[in-house]
Amino acid sequence: MSAQVRMRLLPSARCLFDEPVQVKVAGLRSRQVVTMRARSTDERGVLFNSSASYRADDSGEIDLERDASLCGSYVGVEPMGLLRSLKPDALHKYFFKNRALEPFMVNFSVHEEEGRMLAEATNERFLMGDGVRRVPVKEGNFQGVLFTPPGDGPFPAVLDLNTFKSEKRASLLATRGFIVLALTVFIGKLNLERMNLDDYEEAVKFLQNHPKVNSKGVGILSRSKGSDVALSLAAFVPGVEAVVWINGCNANVGAPLYYKGRQILTPLMLDFNKVIPTDSGAYFIKQAVENPLAEEHKSSIIPIERANGHFLFVASEDDLCWDSKAYVDDMVGRLKRHGKKNFETVTYPGAGHVLEPPYGPYCPSFLHGMVDFSVVWGGEPRAHAAAEVDLWTKIQDFLKAHLGCNSAQTK
Repeated sequence: MSAQVRMRLLPSARCLFDEPVQVKVAGLRSRQVVTMRARSTDERGVLFNSSASYRADDSGEIDLERDASLCGSYVGVEPMGLLRSLKPDALHKYFFKNRALEPFMVNFSVHEEEGRMLAEATNERFLMGDGVRRVPVKEGNFQGVLFTPPGDGPFPAVLDLNTFKSEKRASLLATRGFIVLALTVFIGKLNLERMNLDDYEEAVKFLQNHPKVNSKGVGILSRSKGSDVALSLAAFVPGVEAVVWINGCNANVGAPLYYKGRQILTPLMLDFNKVIPTDSGAYFIKQAVENPLAEEHKSSIIPIERANGHFLFVASEDDLCWDSKAYVDDMVGRLKRHGKKNFETVTYPGAGHVLEPPYGPYCPSFLHGMVDFSVVWGGEPRAHAAAEVDLWTKIQDFLKAHLGCNSAQTK
């Protein structure tokens, strides 16, 4: 390494997962061209890498908030481009970083064109802020992980419904002042014979009865399959005050839904004859999902017009898993016909299915747990990353607005 070249991560090399860092290099020769690299290993041991070339200014400095990448994993000015463009050598890999107690570690380095490393720095990106508690919960017919902010509260409560296990959103929201119960829709072996809404109602009641939760109703954060469970809770279960629906369906998908011992919704299924293979080995499944508006499938549509809570519908226009925008249009039309005004909508051109908290690696395709093969998720990487930044703020603002938040408690 070079003694005079310095790499800095500002304002600190330690930050939260959903916070940007400013990457700066000083001590280079005037107008010197160098390559910066980023690398990180996920929880399954898969190595992800990115790299890009930059030209120093007359003072021998590079600032990723100002300076464009000339070539590499991304091109142009994109301050967090090296993180967004991290990718593995193998196809169809998702960056698994879901255990909240361990930080997302990213090594940044700067190299001469010949390859010699000049400087490096490590960014520790934490999923939990100071004082946040993580407690596994198993009560009745549900199990999950509860995240509570520091302090006595009362705090607004959120049920975070993930199709498969993840603690990322829940731990970050708890850091922002919410009590969050992370619940997995599918635990262990996939069971599509029946789903019981009562199990999720137990989770809602658990949050309502928590001593640190305020008197307002519960909010629900959901995406994909979790989103139709969230809609069903809002329609059938008292106490759901706010629902964030991200790239899901307007109908019950995959398994018959039961509540209080009787079937309330039939399942919308996939027609595997309409699954389209790609050269990469992943599949397009968007056109394979049955049409919920067809007469024979209308018994799967969730009657959200019954709900008293508020909805934030989020649709990515390049979602290649669900026809999310069409589902939103149907739900909005239905609510309007019933005289309802309890909804907001956000659409993101260029974004794909898997919208997550910002500044993680973009994932174009990986294994879909419900169909057991890799699918294409969609999205133009840069537009998708920008959508994640924008949406993460909107989610928090929406939940604060409808869950009776004290601004001093939710930051």
